[in-house]
Amino acid sequence: MPPRTDKTTALRVAVLADSDTRWKWGALTARRLTTGASSGPVRRADISGLLLRGRATPTPRQLAEVGDVGIDTDRVREVTAVEFLHTVRDEGYDVVVLALVGGAVQAMLHGLAALRLPARPVVVTGYVGVVYEKLADGLLLRHGADVVLANSRHDAQRFRAVYEGVGADASAVTEAALPFLGGEPHRPREGRDTVVFAAQPSVPASRADRTYLLRRLVEHARLHPDREVLLKLRSKPGEHTTHIEELPYQRLAERLPGGLPPNFRLVYGHMGEVLDRTDLLVTVSSTAALESLHRRIPTAILTDLGVRETLGNHHFIGSGLLTSWDHLDGGHRPEPDGEWLAGQGVAADGTYATAYDHARARVDALLTTAGLPDLAPYYTPATAPGYLPGILARHHLAPDGHPLPGAAAPRETGGVRGAVRDAVREAARGAYRQGVQRVAPVIRRMGEL
Repeated sequence: MPPRTDKTTALRVAVLADSDTRWKWGALTARRLTTGASSGPVRRADISGLLLRGRATPTPRQLAEVGDVGIDTDRVREVTAVEFLHTVRDEGYDVVVLALVGGAVQAMLHGLAALRLPARPVVVTGYVGVVYEKLADGLLLRHGADVVLANSRHDAQRFRAVYEGVGADASAVTEAALPFLGGEPHRPREGRDTVVFAAQPSVPASRADRTYLLRRLVEHARLHPDREVLLKLRSKPGEHTTHIEELPYQRLAERLPGGLPPNFRLVYGHMGEVLDRTDLLVTVSSTAALESLHRRIPTAILTDLGVRETLGNHHFIGSGLLTSWDHLDGGHRPEPDGEWLAGQGVAADGTYATAYDHARARVDALLTTAGLPDLAPYYTPATAPGYLPGILARHHLAPDGHPLPGAAAPRETGGVRGAVRDAVREAARGAYRQGVQRVAPVIRRMGEL
């Protein structure tokens, strides 16, 4: 097939995501890569949304609350890994955005390579936010994509160092920015002072630490009755996000002695809308901090539980944002370090409009290349024979990337058997969530006795 050079022809783009946050990242990344910031559309894009079936597959409510990503949620459908590969084979996409956890990206790369398409799509992947753990593991699992997006200059340098350090091709690393930054710059308003704590599903992990943070947030509300204090939650109990939440703050709040003050509320919804009314954003290490900094909202990274790699707040060393609840209770507002901000892709200086120019040009160049080379991930059955087969098997793929026997059966749709299948799947998912959030913590506590 000849290269796609006709910019009047709509690009066919597929976004495959496995959680609500990664859906938001993938869909908006697809838009950024196919739309010019100042010169209008580079070319029209027909974007299809696909959700990889798993523990964190987003609910309709979660899809609605990520905000407008330019794709009608009615057009988003759930697929298995093998169904996705069949869809790519049959639909002839020009670009595929893999908004997945590292292992799933690696499996899809091998699955796509095994298709041996005469004209394969350009494959793009990256990270949803701050990369503070499993840097080498996550990066090498993403190696083999045509474009590995880095959200900042800092990340791009680290990504290239990892690839070059193991002798892998680092040319796919492409500097861009988080695709969901935006909104109006913060402007203090007379008589309004809203403090928002951005909760994270798995940071911190222990009941004691999560209860401590909740208690300090509630105490802050009591100390400052003139302030509105909001606990911004990612999901409702029973729903999963990018990370498993075994101890939802909603449950902890129900058991908090003394109840909750009238100026304290739990809120859900689109983070951008919450930031519209935020005067101080407090978190341990949430990517919401970068969204807040982009809008010049005062932002605080908590040190109450220490500055530790397991918390992710070590990423903010040098930022000027590290502080504690004691200082915030006393009225302290951290001032970000300008040099640190410049390396983090925050783009509060107005350069965000051009942040995706290089990545867009790279995708355009690949689209106009006749005969893209075969996908060549770093991990192969020869280089990682004790690691790769297990990753592929989790997605019902053999070590050579082909579907395992029985995995390629066509999915039934409609009818009684389809309805029964969907009911069984939903019951199984509910049982899994119950086990993760209720049973597993009890078993762990018993083991500690």
